[in-house]
Amino acid sequence: MTIDHSTQTTLITGASSGIGAALARRLAERGTALVLVARRTERLDALADDLRRDHGVRVETVSADLGRPEAGRNLAAEVDRRGIRVTSLVNNAGVGLDGAFADQDPDELASLLALNVTALVDVTRAFVERLTRTGGGYLVNVASAASYQPIPGMATYAASKTFVLNFTEALWWETRGSGLRTLAFSPGLTRSEFFDGIGEEGYGNGFQTPDEVARALVRALDRRRSVPSAAARVSTTLAATLGRLFSRRTTVLVAARGAGSAALMRKRRPIVA
Repeated sequence: MTIDHSTQTTLITGASSGIGAALARRLAERGTALVLVARRTERLDALADDLRRDHGVRVETVSADLGRPEAGRNLAAEVDRRGIRVTSLVNNAGVGLDGAFADQDPDELASLLALNVTALVDVTRAFVERLTRTGGGYLVNVASAASYQPIPGMATYAASKTFVLNFTEALWWETRGSGLRTLAFSPGLTRSEFFDGIGEEGYGNGFQTPDEVARALVRALDRRRSVPSAAARVSTTLAATLGRLFSRRTTVLVAARGAGSAALMRKRRPIVA
């Protein structure tokens, strides 16, 4: 079954920039009404004005810090207060941190897990029942190419995205037959504010733009056959498939070499999307 984007009201977290903002633009082109969520109110409102003007769609903005306790429940309550009927959800908000684990600040690690794992689960739980009742929409949790293997130098970040991948694939099975399309979507390196705090050195080449990732996500949603996970690039899918053939020891060694873990082990600042 294909998705009729013009009938959807999609809530996107982390929508003020990067992949979230690019996805909002692509969905607005399809006639999707939007609820844009992020901390930066001015950026959200500017994007919403552009989308209303260019595409004539309804756009609501909600300023929220999803790293705070009960973020999902509070967000659902605000949506209900405004009388918005959300039919699809994209959990895109996330934070990254790299460097040697032993050098990282405990508070920054806790914040990463609060946003990447706890908030994502809470937001998903707050909306999943209404999404399955509606039918015909989608639930997308944004994972990462890093989710398919452990990555020294990004140990906590990669593990948090592995959680997102496995959690969402399990929900794909649980929501089958409801009419809801559930998908874990994994971007690779993306040139966005995610890297503004630390620079791109040490990560090699091959960056995609946020718009390229957004287009790939919409293509994945437009497939007739529902799958539990998809990646922005075929190379990510191939690497994940090959990784299953290796021992765990070999997987870590190969991932460390491919990710340039020796360079990533130096201290870094947190990176937010």
